Amino acid sequence: MATQMFEGRGHAAVYQKYRFAPGKELKQTILSYLQEKASPAELVVDVGCGSGQGTRFLAEHFKKVVGTDISEAQIQEARDALSPPSVSYLVCPAEELPVEDASVDLLTSFTAAHWFDIEKFMREANRVLKPGGCLVLSTYTVDMSLHYGNCTEKLTKIFRESWDVLLKYSHNKIKHVREDYKEIFEAVPFPDKKRITDIFDKIPMTVADVVGYLESTSPYQAFKKNDPEAAKSLLQETEKRMLETMGVSSPETPVEFWVRHVCVLGCK
Repeated sequence: MATQMFEGRGHAAVYQKYRFAPGKELKQTILSYLQEKASPAELVVDVGCGSGQGTRFLAEHFKKVVGTDISEAQIQEARDALSPPSVSYLVCPAEELPVEDASVDLLTSFTAAHWFDIEKFMREANRVLKPGGCLVLSTYTVDMSLHYGNCTEKLTKIFRESWDVLLKYSHNKIKHVREDYKEIFEAVPFPDKKRITDIFDKIPMTVADVVGYLESTSPYQAFKKNDPEAAKSLLQETEKRMLETMGVSSPETPVEFWVRHVCVLGCK
């Protein structure tokens, strides 16, 4: 069974507010691959969809998109967000999708596959995908940096120091992210597969967004559960240090958030 880390309604709301959608380069990588495979993608299932950031991107390009997640709170957030009529959402485990055998053209997961029971999920992927259907599993890595004027190095150092505190509370499944989805790639049951580890995106954010992103992570939520005051203090101190370094007072000051993605692609 998938590891459940994003269950609470409060966490789901923070996740919806601060988690960014797939960036331009990642989107292009995925769309180019599907074009190369001439995948019709009539039915797309986005697994571990959370509050629907990746699902809504898919809806811009494909006829019918179903987002699934094990968390009712996340699915409620996804349903509450504005989505095209071609999108629907279901609560279910990643390893037990309520779809027929060989019925899915494209199976995706954005920043979630590392939480799944990988062996069971791959069996399920093999069951639901049509012959010629595609599998796309991506995540952003911890290789992140912040850019603002001549403060890039200092801002990135502040961010990474905060992230290092949080990583002490990370689940052991984060190892898949640290290893660039190597084990997940090896588990894909199709010979036609590849792993791309050098997709870089620049995400426009504000200082408040960066702090909110930290708050949305599962290690922060574990830290908060363990020591609420220390967790709150970490976010406040991170924001304060960033603003002082930038020489500004508003948390709404824009910064550029650079992130490296990994993407595993396969065709049945």
